[in-house]
Amino acid sequence: MDERSLAFLKRLLDAPGPSGFEQLPARLWREEAQSFAAVEADVAGNSLATLNPTGRPRVMLAGHVDEIGLMVVHVDDEGYVHFAPIGGWDSQVLVGQRVVIDGRAGPVAGVIGKKAIHLMKTEERDKVSKISDLWIDIGAAGKDEAMARVRVGDAGVLAATLYEFPNRRLVSRSVDNRIGAFVVLEALRRLAADPPSAAVVGVATTQEEIAHSGGGARTSAFRIEPDAAVVVDVTHATDYPGADKKEAGDFKLGGGPILSRGSAVSRVVFDQLLGAAEAEGIAVAIEAAPRRTSTDADAIHTARRGIATGLVSVPCRYMHSPNEMVSLDDLDRAAALLAAWVRRLEPATSFIPL
Repeated sequence: MDERSLAFLKRLLDAPGPSGFEQLPARLWREEAQSFAAVEADVAGNSLATLNPTGRPRVMLAGHVDEIGLMVVHVDDEGYVHFAPIGGWDSQVLVGQRVVIDGRAGPVAGVIGKKAIHLMKTEERDKVSKISDLWIDIGAAGKDEAMARVRVGDAGVLAATLYEFPNRRLVSRSVDNRIGAFVVLEALRRLAADPPSAAVVGVATTQEEIAHSGGGARTSAFRIEPDAAVVVDVTHATDYPGADKKEAGDFKLGGGPILSRGSAVSRVVFDQLLGAAEAEGIAVAIEAAPRRTSTDADAIHTARRGIATGLVSVPCRYMHSPNEMVSLDDLDRAAALLAAWVRRLEPATSFIPL
């Protein structure tokens, strides 16, 4: 990964973009892609970058660009902002956090408040905080002042910026799954230097964190009509204290990308990805996904008449927190694997399992 790519990754991770409000990171992704691919956007907010559009087979590389966040649902008479989650939060993570709301005239800073421990009864101290027990304080003196700055439906994120850690590790609130969109673009960048025979469409999809009906992944798959697709997302690293490897698998930061096997994953694409990894000397692990994958792959593999879909995951610690951690080496290897897979495809490649 060169310095330009790393600088772009940092900008992308720091850009606020919760599900349904992905405009800023999506715009940054398209601007970066324009230097080597044909770029478009669609009404669902998806961003598409295409190489060799008349090639065969036609493949889709997808990583979702949204993140979890918060939404304003009510402002009370005292000016406190009450909110709902965008995506899946552990409410304990939210206590005491700083937030940034995309307000009427720009960013509005706030803090998530809760009754102080000194004022709690004994039985209250032992209870898990619910989101309904919390509020956002934006420093307003009353409802009118607060409503001049925010309104119902405004979205926000935790005010947590990127940190660089030793051993080529990055910490950010939006690793899930801004890094998937980044890996897709990095793979396209490498392919653009020596275009493959396949047509390749990279997509930064939207609304994955709330997409019970498939979100931007389903709509973009319908538009692209790919013969095959690979989704890039994160999965849980299990190299932390107390992790149950018997239940979740054995995955380490820096251990390389992870290939999923399961009902939503094409056996053909899995074998192709594994073959590409072995040929390139890229270490990979395998993750069992006996039912759904809880990624964009679930929406893509059943789109249209069915799309042969693979899933490449990057190990991540502390998912759905303001401090999600990944290894730069894993991102680099995931991009190399995608590019190697695409290069091995030929116009006559079949994705039908026999």
